[in-house]
Amino acid sequence: MAAPPAALVSKVKKHFIGIPAPLGYVAGVGRGATGFTTRSDIGPARDANDVSDDRHAPPTKKKKKDEEEDDDEDLNDSNYDEFSGYGGSLFSKDPYDKDDEEADMIYEEIDKRMDEKRKEYREKRLKEELEKYRQERPKIQQQFSDLKRGLTMVSEDEWRNIPEVGDARNRKQRNPRAEKFTPLPDTVLSRSLGGESTSSIDSASGLMSQYPHGTVTPGMLTPSGDLDLRKMGQARNTLMNVKLNQVSDSVEGQTVVDPKGYLTDLHSMIPTYGGDINDIKKARLLLKSVRETNPNHPPAWIASARLEEVTGKIQAARNVIMKGCEDNPKSEDLWLEAARLQPPETAKAVIAQAVRHIPTSVRIWIKAADLESETKGKRKVYRKALEHIPNSVRLWKAAIELEDPEDARILLSRAVECCPTSVDLWLALARLETYENARKVLNKARENIPTDRQIWTTAAKLEEANGNINMVEKIIDRAISSLSANGVEINREQWIKEAIEAEKCGSVKTCQALIKAIIGYGIEDEDRKHTWMEDADSCASQLAYECARAIFSHSLAAFPSKKSIWLRAAYFEKNHGTRDSLETLLQRAVAHCPKSEVLWLMGAKSKWLAGDVPAARGILSLAFQANPNSEEIWLAAVKLESENSEFDRARRLLSKARASAPTPRVMMKSAKLEWCLNNLDTALQILEEALVKFPDYAKLWLMKGQIEEQQGDVDRAHETFNSALKKCPSSIPLWIWLARLDEKRKMLTKARSVLEKGRLKNPHNPELWLEAIRIEFRAGMRDIANTMMAKALQECPNAGILWSEAIFLEPRPQRKTKSVDALKKCEHDVNVLLAVSKLFWSERKLQKCREWFNRTVKIDPDFGDAWAYFYRFEVLHGTEEAQLDIKKRCIAAEPHHGEAWCIVSKNIDNWRLTTENVLMLVAKDLPIPI
Repeated sequence: MAAPPAALVSKVKKHFIGIPAPLGYVAGVGRGATGFTTRSDIGPARDANDVSDDRHAPPTKKKKKDEEEDDDEDLNDSNYDEFSGYGGSLFSKDPYDKDDEEADMIYEEIDKRMDEKRKEYREKRLKEELEKYRQERPKIQQQFSDLKRGLTMVSEDEWRNIPEVGDARNRKQRNPRAEKFTPLPDTVLSRSLGGESTSSIDSASGLMSQYPHGTVTPGMLTPSGDLDLRKMGQARNTLMNVKLNQVSDSVEGQTVVDPKGYLTDLHSMIPTYGGDINDIKKARLLLKSVRETNPNHPPAWIASARLEEVTGKIQAARNVIMKGCEDNPKSEDLWLEAARLQPPETAKAVIAQAVRHIPTSVRIWIKAADLESETKGKRKVYRKALEHIPNSVRLWKAAIELEDPEDARILLSRAVECCPTSVDLWLALARLETYENARKVLNKARENIPTDRQIWTTAAKLEEANGNINMVEKIIDRAISSLSANGVEINREQWIKEAIEAEKCGSVKTCQALIKAIIGYGIEDEDRKHTWMEDADSCASQLAYECARAIFSHSLAAFPSKKSIWLRAAYFEKNHGTRDSLETLLQRAVAHCPKSEVLWLMGAKSKWLAGDVPAARGILSLAFQANPNSEEIWLAAVKLESENSEFDRARRLLSKARASAPTPRVMMKSAKLEWCLNNLDTALQILEEALVKFPDYAKLWLMKGQIEEQQGDVDRAHETFNSALKKCPSSIPLWIWLARLDEKRKMLTKARSVLEKGRLKNPHNPELWLEAIRIEFRAGMRDIANTMMAKALQECPNAGILWSEAIFLEPRPQRKTKSVDALKKCEHDVNVLLAVSKLFWSERKLQKCREWFNRTVKIDPDFGDAWAYFYRFEVLHGTEEAQLDIKKRCIAAEPHHGEAWCIVSKNIDNWRLTTENVLMLVAKDLPIPI
């Protein structure tokens, strides 16, 4: 192959040879080439920014007039601003590229940065403007808040005398006039009926045309001449009289239909069914098909009759049901339905036919007796029925109920012969017979029905009622053995129910015998105690106290040394028995459990409450012998003597107790006795001796500080509390008393510091938080108190005393929301329940308030504040009966806790007050919640 000429060979190599094309390069685009698309290409062959070739471009759509107006720039003076020029974008028609986007992002970041700098100032200014606006234009609720608080001082008479709000509408709106209907004159009616021409508007042309009236309805006879409506009314009355005379009785001359009430009675024939007529037709057709397909199916006839009855066609219903009786003469349901649909006299005839067809139907005979109005007729029907069905217990019972006792006894003797397996008939006969004959009757009943327990229990009740007590247990034992021999399953629950029924009937010995015989039946030895205690509680809850007493008696016989059973029996007798029964039980209890201090103390307290102080002393002396050096018995003896003003004997007992059993409680009670008798120096001396032996017993330190404060030596009391906290840093009352002492000394900062230190030593303690909040509140720092409350609830979210305080720290509108939050966190806390009760009281919702007070004292009867608030509420809003009831329940509960309660009950001046006196004092000083 020849080499190419030298002219064609380029000696200098181009710089772009072998280098990839730049991004977006299209060959020949500089000279106007547009590229082309082949079958192998995907998408256009040119870039999006290429110059377009409009040679083959589709025709452009014609712009709408609105779009053209939008595209034009708005150069109006109203759109011009001196600073920013004309509104809108100058370059809105130009393409939006990456540089524009980047510039917009930079400007947006600058705007955000500038906005953040001004944000704090702007928000502050907005807040100030809002507060200023609220002050100038307060809400209606805020404007009337002081007046609403003043409503608490309004008396009931003033409430009643507030006038009613009148109707502010005008007279026309208050008394709307009823629509007026003007009666049409007779001439208009006669003209309309007389064939005269009438003017009307043609719907097609809209022109008024006249046409004779007779031509509108072809075939109608159009009367001519004037029509007298008065004569038409007379003719109608004459026709009605003729019809009423036709239905009158020709024999006696009395009319069957009341002429005056005839038209009124027609209203009763209006069907009461409010459903769809088509549904009735479908149901009627369906039931007709069922009847024709299977005429011997009684429910189809009954359903058809009831359908007609519902639609108001009572005669059609009677016809249908009688047709059904003809086709099914042996169906008692059809005959009973027919008797129900017929009037009473006709119903008797229907039932007579039914009896002829089905003489053995009990229900038909009972219906026949029900249709009789006199007792004599009923007896006759029942005796006739018993001739046909002598073994029907139902008929015998119905017949016997109509008889006198003597005739009933004769009938029953015949009834038990015909129905020897009916327990009720045998028992009824036994009740009507004498004692000897009743025993014979029951013996015969046992022979005929050897598997029924009621006959045996009735026999036991019979023996008990006639004084034959020894036979009762024998009969019950024989009953269980006989029934077991005859294959009857002995069910404990059924027999215990039988015992409860026997107690309700007054047969106590039978009840006890039943419990004794059945209590241990079918129970494992290890389950006896638990099961028997459950049975006793169940009987007590059903008010069957003799049954429960019998169960306790049997349990104590089986477990004589079980202290828990003796205690439960003692509490049962205390709540449901008499004082004598309780003391008898406790004497037996201490004989079997002499080491149980509680039983000795219950016996002594029972004697003391009865006023027999020497007997109480005797019991306690016996308790000393059985339990030497027992702290509880020492203190009980001291309380007995001090309550009866035997202070010297109490002192001697306490000195002996300190010598033989020097416990912290004995030392504390010794000091308290001297404190109560106002021997403060002696009390301090005893406390100092006690603190040498028991330096970590916080109550001794607390008493010492309180006595020193009472003497007026505040600095010494302060030192005592500080020393106490070094020994007992976990004692919350010591921290609180020290903080209150500092508050009294006007050292508020010191008090805060003490409580802060206490919270550090005892974290998560709601009492310390509450005291800190109250100190701030008493100092007038309400905002600080609210802040501390929020912190306290975060640290102790389930503390009821904090939530109860938080509810009343809130403004009145927010209290309800706060109470809902409190109940979610502490649903069964008595402090929260009491706060909710007070909230209802402040809102005058008295019934709800009473319900919540009852709920509070039921959950914790030992909470004295709830009783005091409840009593105060009933004094203001309740009756004397309610006040006495609360007082009685409070004395029975003997509450010991509660902030307001303890302030009064633990005041040394009130040491001899009873529960009733404390209740009255606490309730008197309680504030009314507002």
